Amino acid sequence: MTRRHLKRLLAHRMTQRLTRSLMLGLRRHLLRTGVMGLLVSGGAAHAELWGYVDASGVAHFASAPLDTRYQPVLAASTGIHRVPGKIDHGQRLLTWLDIAPEVKAVQPYLREASVQTGVDIELLKAVIAVESAFRADAVSPRGAMGLMQITGVTAQRYGTADELRRPTALLEARTNILIGARMLADLTRRFGRIDAALAAWNAGEGAVRRAGGVVPDIDETQAHVHLVLELYWALLQRSLGSQARQLTMHRPEQP
Repeated sequence: MTRRHLKRLLAHRMTQRLTRSLMLGLRRHLLRTGVMGLLVSGGAAHAELWGYVDASGVAHFASAPLDTRYQPVLAASTGIHRVPGKIDHGQRLLTWLDIAPEVKAVQPYLREASVQTGVDIELLKAVIAVESAFRADAVSPRGAMGLMQITGVTAQRYGTADELRRPTALLEARTNILIGARMLADLTRRFGRIDAALAAWNAGEGAVRRAGGVVPDIDETQAHVHLVLELYWALLQRSLGSQARQLTMHRPEQP
């Protein structure tokens, strides 16, 4: 297997793991809000679900695509379906990020961190999605904690005295995001480019310096940087000025 094929395989596997986690969260949200119940009660035992979020922040769902705005969210029988092609695949993830309660809950902290550090909300959101899939209680085998997977060393460097007094601070969404944003802002200032900052986040500053200030030739790091930047760019294109505040279920017209 060539190095190029290995990189593609690693990126593909990372994307699959991220999407499975995020789409399971979307399915739980739809069950809570009753949208899946509407589908099943309508006689669709193996229902599909399509949706989009409009400019007013309203999430629209239907059991079939009513027009070109609708993207596949849940598919027949399994509830999770990988649609061939990067665009469709990404649109499902963006729809989840628009409406998920776990994302909406931390939006005030993302805004606060962005104002304090100058890091785009979309970049913070992309990093969190890749690092923890918005699980505030996530703890890695190496001890990285919370939404942005902050280590104790990072906390000591970028945390405030008040934050460091609390033993569970890194599992607090606000504190975790603020510390992560400070780190990302500092890395971006020192390396002068976002991709190098993300590489330093993943592989360490030393690895980036040894590579001459660019993304080092490390398969996992290159896949990580690619995935974050791809999601960041998609979120910027989407221009998320408003969040989904309402769910609307549409029924296709009967012939």
